[in-house]
Amino acid sequence: MTPGGEEVGAVAYPLHLDVSGRRVLVAGGGPVAARRARDLVAAGADVLVVAPAVCEDLRDLLPDLTWEQREVEPRDVADAWLVHTATGDPRADAEVAAAAEALRVWCVRADDARASSAWTPSVVRREGVTVSVTAGGDPRRARGLREALSRWLDSGAAPLRRRRPGAGRVTLVGGGPGEVDLLTLRGRRRLAEADVVVVDRLAPTAVLDELDPDVQVVDVGKTPDHHPVPQEEINRILVEHARAGRRVVRLKGGDSYVLGRGGEEVLACRAAGVEVEVVPGVTSAFAVPAAAGIPVTHRGLSRSVTVVSGHEDVDAATLARLDGTVVFLMGVTMLPRLCADLVAAGKPASTPVAIVENGWRPDQRTTRGTLGDIAATAARRGVRSPAVIVVGAVAGLAGLAGVADEEGVTVGPDVAYRPLS
Repeated sequence: MTPGGEEVGAVAYPLHLDVSGRRVLVAGGGPVAARRARDLVAAGADVLVVAPAVCEDLRDLLPDLTWEQREVEPRDVADAWLVHTATGDPRADAEVAAAAEALRVWCVRADDARASSAWTPSVVRREGVTVSVTAGGDPRRARGLREALSRWLDSGAAPLRRRRPGAGRVTLVGGGPGEVDLLTLRGRRRLAEADVVVVDRLAPTAVLDELDPDVQVVDVGKTPDHHPVPQEEINRILVEHARAGRRVVRLKGGDSYVLGRGGEEVLACRAAGVEVEVVPGVTSAFAVPAAAGIPVTHRGLSRSVTVVSGHEDVDAATLARLDGTVVFLMGVTMLPRLCADLVAAGKPASTPVAIVENGWRPDQRTTRGTLGDIAATAARRGVRSPAVIVVGAVAGLAGLAGVADEEGVTVGPDVAYRPLS
């Protein structure tokens, strides 16, 4: 409490300071002084530390600040715009604070908030957003509020869109296998900042309902053998909107860099001089099998995994020689040929296969079999895209799925554990 009975800082005037290039005195060399100095260095201040000795954290900052190895004196305040005292000696702190008061320099006292003329708040920072939190001199309360605000900002629920013109940029966001809650926090935050979202059909499109009504959504979805918007046109859309000063999110299913043509889009943006960022996603190649209880690697069965595009010609001879797991994306249409080519190349027809449709969605379904019979089984069950095909011993594992497949049984041979050589 202040001498007048109010909580510390209760009637304080909130203000953010531009300290770049300005002298700030930090009196003291311990961990508290180090925290203050680190933040001031990050803000571009001309930091002077005065202390007989400094802790390791402060020593690490020495290339970016000035250290005078001696006791602090009131005269050190003369050239400062701001003072932080953290000497551990209340008398020394009081003397420096009194000198600051006489020179009309704001002073933050680590030892006695009630005697300070300024206070450092708890701070939440996200790109372009800074939120300062004070709690009447109650640090634990302030930290709790800061953490709650951090979660709110990261959730994407906060109104993060810019309302003033600024530079455009493109962010590639991997949306995961389709459920909104499998988006990363950073991906969700970038969506909350977006002016334009360029979206694929396998992205978690339900998240679009949570965006501002005036966010422009451009659907460039592709289906097997039907690409209404060519990749070159998608690249042009991204660049055009970013050059117009908009923040663009390219929202895809899975991960943009796993058979998602993300590299092509990044190169197109960079060639056009557009700022671009990549936010990884949970790749469907691993997440969809996991939803069906299939680990793509498993001790004693598989210690490697290969991800292959299934709608193009594959090197069956090389794949047939692999001991690990092979995961095919976009391979349902080519399934009969894929299986026949692998068997012809020497892969045993008894090799377990699992096909997981609509992974992580309410209509998820798993079809199991072997290389020798899975094509016929899939045709009988009407298997359709989107689906992930898993080939290898792990596809025959039983007991890991949360629910049985549609037929209530695991089709295919039992898999015995064996040591890997």
